[in-house]
Amino acid sequence: MPAGRVADLERWPRHALAAWRLAVCLRACRRAAWFSAEQVQGVLQRAAQAWAPCGLPVQVMDDAQARRHKPDPAQGLVRVQWDDAAVRGNFAAANLTQRTLNLSPAMFALLRQRNPRHPAVETLQMTVAHEMGHFLGLVAHSRRCVDVMSYYDDGKGGRCSLREPAALKAHVEYRSALPTACDIQRCRAANRLPAGVNPALAR
Repeated sequence: MPAGRVADLERWPRHALAAWRLAVCLRACRRAAWFSAEQVQGVLQRAAQAWAPCGLPVQVMDDAQARRHKPDPAQGLVRVQWDDAAVRGNFAAANLTQRTLNLSPAMFALLRQRNPRHPAVETLQMTVAHEMGHFLGLVAHSRRCVDVMSYYDDGKGGRCSLREPAALKAHVEYRSALPTACDIQRCRAANRLPAGVNPALAR
């Protein structure tokens, strides 16, 4: 697999998010009653830890900490919120311009209705890790179905690749819930961070 896609390198400059902070909007999380604030924060923490090898620091804050946070042009403050209007029929969407990671109460409600036995928190984990990857510089999706940054269908007839395509039908969610080694490799390449380089020294 290539180290990084041209689309990532051209559309996301190295210095864009030298340090990246994430604020969790706990009040908004009440709209999805079956997910507690602690669950959502735990999902965000696990995603942040899993992306750490990419080399860009991620700090997860709650809403109170975010209000005390002093804006810094060199740091990105991204708010996580539940907003059906912002996701366009998806489980989630990353708005890079407004710096919001939007989750859909309606889509998770639909998942709960159609497949009540499926652990929805696993889908939440995969969704958050995927959108976090966009904020860390991965604009283009991976073509490997197993990667957390993959996309099954791009809406234009393109599909991710899998050694055994039939395996997709055997799983509710085939993608990894957290970034794979290839996701991390692409993330470091997108931010022009060679393997083993300390990002603090690279700036």
